[in-house]
Amino acid sequence: MRLLPLAPGGPRRGSPRHLPSCSPLLLLPLLLGGCLGVSGAAAGSRRPNVVLLLTDDQDEVLGGMTPLKKTKALIGEMGMTFSSAYVPSALCCPSRASILTGKYPHNHHVVNNTLEGNCSSKSWQKIQEPNTFPAILRSMCGYQTFFAGKYLNEYGAPDAGGLEHVPLGWSYWYALEKNSKYYNYTLSINGKARKHGENYSVDYLTDVLANVSLDFLDYKSNSEPFFMMISTPAPHSPWTAAPQYQKTFQNVFAPRNKNFNIHGTNKHWLIRQAKTPMTNSSIQFLDNAFRKRWQTLLSVDDLVEKLVKRLEFNGELNNTYIFYTSDNGYHTGQFSLPIDKRQLYEFDIKVPLLVRGPGIKPNQTSKMLVANIDLGPTILDIAGYSLNKTQMDGMSLLPILQCFPDCVCEDAYNNTYACVRTTTALWNLQYCEFDDQEVFVEVYNLTADPEQITNIAKSIDPEILGKMNYRLMMLQSCSGPTCRTPGVFDPGYRFDPRLMFNNHGSVRTRRFSKPPL
Repeated sequence: MRLLPLAPGGPRRGSPRHLPSCSPLLLLPLLLGGCLGVSGAAAGSRRPNVVLLLTDDQDEVLGGMTPLKKTKALIGEMGMTFSSAYVPSALCCPSRASILTGKYPHNHHVVNNTLEGNCSSKSWQKIQEPNTFPAILRSMCGYQTFFAGKYLNEYGAPDAGGLEHVPLGWSYWYALEKNSKYYNYTLSINGKARKHGENYSVDYLTDVLANVSLDFLDYKSNSEPFFMMISTPAPHSPWTAAPQYQKTFQNVFAPRNKNFNIHGTNKHWLIRQAKTPMTNSSIQFLDNAFRKRWQTLLSVDDLVEKLVKRLEFNGELNNTYIFYTSDNGYHTGQFSLPIDKRQLYEFDIKVPLLVRGPGIKPNQTSKMLVANIDLGPTILDIAGYSLNKTQMDGMSLLPILQCFPDCVCEDAYNNTYACVRTTTALWNLQYCEFDDQEVFVEVYNLTADPEQITNIAKSIDPEILGKMNYRLMMLQSCSGPTCRTPGVFDPGYRFDPRLMFNNHGSVRTRRFSKPPL
């Protein structure tokens, strides 16, 4: 059994020595030792380069990858697409903190997008930034490290060092002040402020990020491997598309799936209070937002194409891993919620994840349950750095360790919830608890109910409910290696998802392989 965070929270997996028989997933070359030596690998070999492309608020469930035809062709079709990639928090700053630290929110303590919530606070800078995976790549592995784009939502705040602050571990720093914009923004260029206006040819942020990234590839040192993190504003609001794309997708509307514009019956009070049906003006607004989001992504598609072509021209593409993902998903009208993220449902917590690179066969799709806390450990593993030397909660995807994972989640503010996900060949179950006066529970069988319309919490055996509650508490208390231990709850416990349903009476005479503790 595998443990892993789903929407905001908990743990996962086991040892490759116990890898069950399953179809090959992400099988990449396993590097041994501590970064193969900072001065470089053995003669005749070169340590791989890594590029991480991070978008802002790009969903997977509602077709967020549809506009990115070139990205899918150049990364997904040339490597692997993960169809079950999740974030530990469906909110920008906590999710980005999880990417950088490889930790669940309960361990990096970033709970929202404010300084008070530890978003780019002085405490974050002192405690977490020195231990991010880019800092390790730079100090321990000798990588050149390049950052361009949105960092954390409160980056550049005067109370946290302003734009002069350059996080430890970055060789080249082109960071956006605070939240996503497309025009009229300020960048920190290695600690010095540079203001941009509203001239498309020189100021459109997605294109600026593309240009500085290409400059880095042309002028960096060729004696060291490199890591690049390019963090685009798209498709975050205000959804300002490049001029050449502002008339595209005129006949595109937000998906009218089964959970569109319906009341969130038997859901948490935040969802129940949504006005149903939505007004025509709300629907027109969210349709326009959906269309504009896609328009902004066309410039991201251009960026990816330029980057891949330059890597190929420079002779570095075959030795470079490229990851493409988002910090969280998004919703447009589901359960009558016009636009936003933050919720426990698939559209907010599921993100695209595409990866290509040395040793990855083309045109692969993996159903393995993964989270963004796995990105840092995977990239460190690519560099040859031992995960055991870190306090990261995630696991390396080099190689895949198990076929049957679990997932834990946790969010913040007035929407604090924790979830555990259980997937097998037959079941895809989500169990969630809210930390409020209602102590509300939501449970979904996504195999039978992929739109998460029916909350089946009241049909579960109370004893099973109690076991899952206890197991969730254990997962939420994990840290470092214990988050990668499959026996966090009870090594002898064997959970049977069928027991969650009252109509499986024939298998309920024996719930556990041994009596619970």
